[in-house]
Amino acid sequence: MAHLKDIKAPDKSPRKIGVVESDKRDKTRRVAVLFSVKHPKYGKWLRRKTVLHAHDEGNVSKVGDTVEVAECRPMSKTKSWVVLDVLKKATGSK
Repeated sequence: MAHLKDIKAPDKSPRKIGVVESDKRDKTRRVAVLFSVKHPKYGKWLRRKTVLHAHDEGNVSKVGDTVEVAECRPMSKTKSWVVLDVLKKATGSK
């Protein structure tokens, strides 16, 4: 798919920081973005996560890496984010 080589995220596109959960697919990473929300009635803080499918052209990120992703045009049914940078490599190896 030659048209995926020139995927660029616009400068003003939303960016998120998350942890790579899966790298099983070629050039695709499943990134979990963790956040906390306060329950509207009881006030307890709840942990939530959003799972994003991101394009990684060079297959540089691995499971456990902290990455920065940016929104871009849709590349498939579920993939509309692109990995910009690996911020922190995972410690240890499997």
